[in-house]
Amino acid sequence: QLQVVESGGGLVQPGGSLRLSCVVSSTYTIVGWFRQAPGKEREGFSCITDRGKIIHYADFVKGRFTISRDGAKTTVYLQMNSLKPEDTAIYYCATVWRPYTHHCSLDKGSYNLWGQGTQVTVSS
Repeated sequence: QLQVVESGGGLVQPGGSLRLSCVVSSTYTIVGWFRQAPGKEREGFSCITDRGKIIHYADFVKGRFTISRDGAKTTVYLQMNSLKPEDTAIYYCATVWRPYTHHCSLDKGSYNLWGQGTQVTVSS
C-alpha cells in the first residue's frame, strides 16, 4: 500500500533555510509539494517524476527552492533557501503511482495520497 510521510518543518528567520523530506513507499511515484497558508487555497509549487528526470517549479519559488530525489528514489527532499514571511504555511507532500512517466503536475487533483503536513513559519 502506497504511503507518504513528510517531515522537517519549523521556525526560521527571514532569509534562512529549511529542508523538508518526504518518504514514499514506492519508487514508481510522482511526488509533488504543496502548501496552504491560513485562509488561502492549497497551492502546488514543485514536483518530480519517479526517476527524477522531470522537475517543475512555480514561479514564486524558482531560484529559491530545490526538489531532489535520493538514489533509492523513495525520499524526496525540498531544500528551501532565502525564505520569506510569505512562505509561512503548512507544507504537504503528495504522491501518485506513475511509473516511467515524463510528466508531473502542480495540480492537486493529480495526486491521490497526501501526507499529514508540516508547519513552516518564517518570522523574526
